[in-house]
Amino acid sequence: MTKAPFATHDVLNQSPPFWDIDLFTTDAPLVAAVAANGAAAATAELSDFGKHWGSAAMAERGRIANENQPKLRTFDARGNRRDEVEFHPAYHELMAHSAHAGVHNSTWTMDGKPAGGAAEVMRAARFYIAAQVETGHLCPITMTRASVAALASQPDILAKTMPVIGTRAYDPGFAPWWTKRGMTLGMGMTEKQGGTDVRANMTRAERDGDGYRITGHKWFMSAPMCDAFLVLAQAEQGLSCFFMPRFAPDGTVNAIHFQRLKDKLGNRSNASSEVEFHGAHAELIGEEGKGIRTIIQMVQLTRQDCAIASAGLMRSGLAHALNHARHRSVFQKHLADQPLMQAVLSDMALHVEASIALVMRLCRAFDRAPADAGEAAYMRLLTPAIKYWTCKSAPGFLYEAMECLGGNGYVEEGILARHYRESPVNAIWEGSGNVMCLDVLRALGREADAALAVLRTLVDETRGLPGAAEAVALIGQSFRRPDSERIARLAVEKLALLAAAAALNQVTPKNAELFAVTRLAERHAGMYGAVDLSDADQRALLARALP
Repeated sequence: MTKAPFATHDVLNQSPPFWDIDLFTTDAPLVAAVAANGAAAATAELSDFGKHWGSAAMAERGRIANENQPKLRTFDARGNRRDEVEFHPAYHELMAHSAHAGVHNSTWTMDGKPAGGAAEVMRAARFYIAAQVETGHLCPITMTRASVAALASQPDILAKTMPVIGTRAYDPGFAPWWTKRGMTLGMGMTEKQGGTDVRANMTRAERDGDGYRITGHKWFMSAPMCDAFLVLAQAEQGLSCFFMPRFAPDGTVNAIHFQRLKDKLGNRSNASSEVEFHGAHAELIGEEGKGIRTIIQMVQLTRQDCAIASAGLMRSGLAHALNHARHRSVFQKHLADQPLMQAVLSDMALHVEASIALVMRLCRAFDRAPADAGEAAYMRLLTPAIKYWTCKSAPGFLYEAMECLGGNGYVEEGILARHYRESPVNAIWEGSGNVMCLDVLRALGREADAALAVLRTLVDETRGLPGAAEAVALIGQSFRRPDSERIARLAVEKLALLAAAAALNQVTPKNAELFAVTRLAERHAGMYGAVDLSDADQRALLARALP
């Protein structure tokens, strides 16, 4: 039979799927940043992780988990209050794969102490790779890992929970945490009337024997399927932090009543809830009245993960854009060979390379902070600045990546539309942009000498780079001004750019110079590709970005 001349089903001039690849070894900037920050010995195991998460099967799990959003089951068939969240099996599979790799606990020893070595850098590489495939499930992974830092303020509870937190098993069963093979933890701070101002919280905590009874409401609590939560409530001595399990000590379901799941722009595979506590059982973590000081230990780590995830999302956007451009022909040439597209993609590659160098440098500071005061100061000053710049960069970057694919980038069959919807959450949660700027100012005010030492180190590490000296001068002048809060965004962005140039200079000095020329010596244009990089520099950046 002769094919009809109007047949249109032949698929031509389309890029192949970007899967069944090693997401670690195909990412030369990641490999270099991991090695430069102390984890070169982990190359083989990170490659295994990269191959697994780069598979078509994992990509499919990510798609299905987002297309089948969690559902709240408030009651069972007989009318008993249950407050369970139901997930598609693909979500549970993603959780199991992350847990098996220790993404939720590998930075801690089994007694809840920092693991040391390059544990933070190695774990960050895994988190960065997993974020490229499916980011929503990483919310409870992040909070479980971070909760250990807050639980350290209550050694008896840490000692009880760590044997369960410390396993590499994922147990989705709805049962008391102490009966399970593994557990996850969530967090509830935000209330309607307070938002960022958590001291305005109205949830009350009253003593009840050895524990407390919590009554009140949380406007946002993530993730509601977790086995326990760290929550803030007003006790007799003031705002305090509490460990609230899903099941009370007698094995009954705790009085945690979910009102609804939030209908979010992105982050759809993950459940976020509005909740009421009706005398829910909880145990105090740390001292009464010191709740913010206690939970901020957890928040510092969740902010770190926001930056890592945003870098991962941008890396994925770049990789998909490059994969498309190298296979798509326009005007008798591949897109990747068109001068204007090369300018766009190489500028994007430079941004991603600086971002991953910076977040890995931050993770090195987390690794070394317990024994090195300088690294601890770097961590405190730069965590909010890095979160600010990295997370706020991601939405615009991912829009540009979508545009590289044209209409294919905008439809939901591809991953970039999901990445784009996902990207704003990291800047909004765990402290919005203004809060991050205020935290930098606070660190400068409270630890001026340590902060100045960090700035001097950045000066040394960027010496000779174009525009670095001028950036340092602007930062110093801005933070000394009496109206420093008014211009804090300008100063914090410049601080992050300086730190990125310093971090990249330790990994790839040639690209650090390109970054400094385009971001420090002159103000980077509002659009990617509006820079003047030589043909050779463009080719080198793109070859490093994706072989």
